[in-house]
Amino acid sequence: MYEFLKYENNNGVATVTLNRPEVYNALNDGITFELQDALKQVGKDDTVRVVVLTGEGKAFCSGQDLKASSTQEKRSFIDSLHKRYNPIIRAMRNLPKPIICRLNGVAAGAGCSIALACDIIVAAEEAMLTEVFVNIGLVLDSGSSYFLPRLVGSAKAFELSTMGSRIKGQEAYDIGLINKVVPADQLDEAVKTYTDYYSQAPTKAIGMMKKMLNKSGNSTLDEMLEYEAFCQEIAGSSEDYKEGVTAFLEKRKAQFRGK
Repeated sequence: MYEFLKYENNNGVATVTLNRPEVYNALNDGITFELQDALKQVGKDDTVRVVVLTGEGKAFCSGQDLKASSTQEKRSFIDSLHKRYNPIIRAMRNLPKPIICRLNGVAAGAGCSIALACDIIVAAEEAMLTEVFVNIGLVLDSGSSYFLPRLVGSAKAFELSTMGSRIKGQEAYDIGLINKVVPADQLDEAVKTYTDYYSQAPTKAIGMMKKMLNKSGNSTLDEMLEYEAFCQEIAGSSEDYKEGVTAFLEKRKAQFRGK
């Protein structure tokens, strides 16, 4: 199906694996367009309730493939971002389903941005996040200037981005950059804890909550109160709401279908 990705869908869990391990899953033109397509597929597929994004081999994603881009005569950064990277980040944040980052190794540059665009990050202790843009005289892109200060505050975000700091699993957890850190041999089990939950959860409500939280960073309280009311009316008409109430009254566990 894809040349540079692995794609699986098992029991409501879609796993998308960046698959260029020989270059630490660096991002060339092909893999970025394939990732855009894969995100469209999970959005259309009603059987998918949760997405896992990870990397093959030792790395999660080392960022832009500098060797590939150096062979181009004249590279337009703005075109690259508009056509390749920004559509990925927008698709991830607009996807009405949770995305779990299985952070198995280094996430650098745009790879770090992609990790931060996920809804939950579960990292191995030796995994590392680093905003390496400054090391080659570039600025943050692919959403890192948006995500970083919201996760760690403006002062820490400035330090991490302007110094290209390398943040390993435990420190990343301590500063609020990721959700969970575990030994490497427990990574799959830790990710499964989340996918087991989200694959059985009320997906429609979770998708709306994701949209609400995205919106809240640039909205007033009054705007969010109105938006909450709008979304709650939709949620209250869902099959999952009816099932949730019925299960509560019957004193049993709800069997949500994500509708």
